[in-house]
Amino acid sequence: MDHPVFVIPGFGNSGPLHWQSRWQTLHPAWRRLVVEDWDHVACNDWVSAIERQLTGTGGDTIIAAHSLGCLALAHWAVRHSRHSRRIRGALLVAVPDPAAPAFPAAATGFLPLPSERLPFPTIVVSSSNDPYGGADYARRCADAWGSTFVEAGEKGHLNADSGLGDWPEGLMLLESLGQA
Repeated sequence: MDHPVFVIPGFGNSGPLHWQSRWQTLHPAWRRLVVEDWDHVACNDWVSAIERQLTGTGGDTIIAAHSLGCLALAHWAVRHSRHSRRIRGALLVAVPDPAAPAFPAAATGFLPLPSERLPFPTIVVSSSNDPYGGADYARRCADAWGSTFVEAGEKGHLNADSGLGDWPEGLMLLESLGQA
């Protein structure tokens, strides 16, 4: 890929078998969000970390976000829209519902979720049986954010437990943002 890629994991920081980590192994130049604590998450802390770390990526950056990382990016995009011009596009995978019972209690400050069009192209990918936010919720987010919506079938939370491996279908979606 000819564009810089910034990876934003979700709660717990995607482990070594997660598609995000596997992609980074294949593409060591890609940067990854760094936060102080992956297991006790305050939205404002993640938004601030995204703002600081995206400054160093240059223009035309493509983002690969998973789960809670999708919500943090949406908040960042709305709060820092003047800086969003450096983003070419974002792949938002497994958007969780912060009002759902399964949402981690240790993740705070994500409500209300931005409901306006994001200032760069986005693709929302959802599984029909995601325990943290199903396809209907993800479709509503995609509609509000002006995103293309892709349903991946019954694949759980689209994480390492989903058995996606290197997830070539997701990588093709990410690459499509670089060609737009």
